[in-house]
Amino acid sequence: MKIAVSASGKNLDSMLDPRMGRCECFLLIDSDTMDFQVLENGAVNASGGAGIQAAQTLLDAQVEAVITGNVGPNAWEILEAAGVKVYRSNITTVEKVFQAWKAGELEVINQAGPAHGGLRARQGWK
Repeated sequence: MKIAVSASGKNLDSMLDPRMGRCECFLLIDSDTMDFQVLENGAVNASGGAGIQAAQTLLDAQVEAVITGNVGPNAWEILEAAGVKVYRSNITTVEKVFQAWKAGELEVINQAGPAHGGLRARQGWK
């Protein structure tokens, strides 16, 4: 099974990034071998629609589950329609998050979080 973890860096010691749509990258982890690859998040600096773009990137990578902190309504709708399970975790290292998932300790996200205002809101623009 291929699991995507939103990350702030490119190795298993990196911190989980709670922002799925605007994380630095995703670590795609094989649940059987723990081998992983880095998937750059092209939506990190998008002016809008980052969650949609990130969700589509994950679908294109054929992930079966996502571990993150929050997921907005547009990304949630895309992932849910594709049957991708989304799990919530607190900020910690990617490896610890993955181990918690394997142990069945993570909460399944059953509804989207609040919508974000894109890059403009993130940078305080009006």
